[in-house]
Amino acid sequence: MSIDPAAELPFFYGSISRFDAEQCLKLAGMSDGLFLLRQCLRSLGGYVLSVVWNLNFHHYSIERQLNGTYCIVGGKAHCGPAELCEYYSKDPDGLVCTLRKPCLRPPETPIRLGVFDSLRDNMLRDYVRQTWNLQGDEMEQAVISQAPNLERLIATTAHERMSWYHGKIPRQEGERRLYSGVQPDGKFLVRDRGEAGTFALSMVYGKTVYHYQILEDKSGKYSMPEGTKFDTIWQLVEYLKLKPDGLVTCLGEACSNGKSVDKKPSLPGSRQLFQKRADPNGYAPPPADLPTARDPLPMDDSTYHNPHELKMFNIKRSKLVLDEVELGSGNFACVKKGVLKTDKGQIDVAIKVLKNENHNLVKDEMMREAEIMYQLSNPYIVRMLGLCDAENLMLVMEMASAGPLNKFLANNRDTVTEENIVDLMHQVSVGMKYLEEKNFVHRDLAARNVLLVKPHYAKISDFGLSKALNADESYYKSRSGGKWPLKWYAPECISHRKFSSKSDVWSFGVTMWEAFSYGGKPYKKLKGQEVMDFVKSGQRLECPVGCPERMYSLMLECWSVELDKRPDFKKVEESMRLSHFSVSARSQAGEAAAAAADAQAVS
Repeated sequence: MSIDPAAELPFFYGSISRFDAEQCLKLAGMSDGLFLLRQCLRSLGGYVLSVVWNLNFHHYSIERQLNGTYCIVGGKAHCGPAELCEYYSKDPDGLVCTLRKPCLRPPETPIRLGVFDSLRDNMLRDYVRQTWNLQGDEMEQAVISQAPNLERLIATTAHERMSWYHGKIPRQEGERRLYSGVQPDGKFLVRDRGEAGTFALSMVYGKTVYHYQILEDKSGKYSMPEGTKFDTIWQLVEYLKLKPDGLVTCLGEACSNGKSVDKKPSLPGSRQLFQKRADPNGYAPPPADLPTARDPLPMDDSTYHNPHELKMFNIKRSKLVLDEVELGSGNFACVKKGVLKTDKGQIDVAIKVLKNENHNLVKDEMMREAEIMYQLSNPYIVRMLGLCDAENLMLVMEMASAGPLNKFLANNRDTVTEENIVDLMHQVSVGMKYLEEKNFVHRDLAARNVLLVKPHYAKISDFGLSKALNADESYYKSRSGGKWPLKWYAPECISHRKFSSKSDVWSFGVTMWEAFSYGGKPYKKLKGQEVMDFVKSGQRLECPVGCPERMYSLMLECWSVELDKRPDFKKVEESMRLSHFSVSARSQAGEAAAAAADAQAVS
């Protein structure tokens, strides 16, 4: 689930040592400006840029700041590692040279995971489950929303899952455990000292046990006396496996605590480390001790906080009040504003009303739409609250008062930012990922069917064409044509009437294009057959003016004719999430720089 912002870079190697990095650069030829990127062991979430110049190696630490930006110490801040490397490929700005040639990771060589990478996902879920008492889809959305902030927080207690951590035991017990069994040089354990929140490292060398106090400075960093400082205990231990840094020898075999690595660590909120270092201007959702640097994805407001309490498949007509105001109208039904009376008060709703003249023709279709919507529960999908069969068949849904995405963008293009659009499309990708996991094919994803609860909160709607797939099916084949939104359909939908989550991905690409075109109409004035010919010839919609290159690249991936080259929604959501946090970080960095400039001007 968690994604490293550098994971897509072909010159990123993951958690490799300085020695391994230098070996890779040697094998690649040692040309001036040859470089690669690796995880930084000292700074949580940071990197190291390893560069060749004049047959020597130079290593630059890249730190992740509290506002989510990245910078080399003393250098300019960048919204991501890719942007940082691109900047230094044009201007050395303090480096020994510009970055000239990436040392590409061989295709058969995977990114090497660090010790925390293998634990992170389970720890994220444990934290959300214990702290916010969330389960299922609500938990997954909270994890996705808060991942960059939670990762930094839970890392402070990751050592509690390590086999070498023995908790609160006295020195003598530590020695007994180390002497038990074989005693190779470097055998070690970490234990709590008598003082609260302090640690000690005990290790064997030459049949003697040595004890070292692990120091913690005022900023919350850990180190050996006069040694290198680290954000967490486990980073310090991993480093000491490579360099003694004041110890009699490097750490070797871990003295196992004999416990399962699946044991639950304590909640990080009880510690003071990140409370001292938190950004005072950051967003702080419950619990209050969670420091964050970026806005989370919006969740359902209090009105629909527990939608299951409101759901009642058969709603009595006396519980509904219809307004004459129409929110939209089609051939078979119109959507009106309304009010649903509940035991807890009145709730604004949208009511899809079947037109009388079409009652016998499409009632079954509307019932099928209701059955599909009734099964879905996700913060980014319009919730169906129930059906009312009275003077007309009525489908009662939650209200999304800001209206369709395409109209909202067209009416507010001067005020809606790139960050806002990326944010909204990320939410749509989360909702579509949920549908994919539930084996639902939407078949009508478009900006007109993305409704806004408010300017920064989107929900997918209109499931009139949706179909549920069986577990052993990968696509649905339509038996009839009907009136189809061809401009949003993948080639296999039109040519073979085959619909799948992958065809919804194609539609997502067109919906992205609409969003970044501020409600523009795709393919301009081309008709159905002309659109088909346009796509078959290999042509694609052009990049909207001002659209980020990364977003247009994702659109082109969504428009791959070959299904195996078209991403699924899991990959689409990951890409959108990276872009969401990257754009958010860039925006906050710009605001911080502007504020600093204003403050300097005043002084």
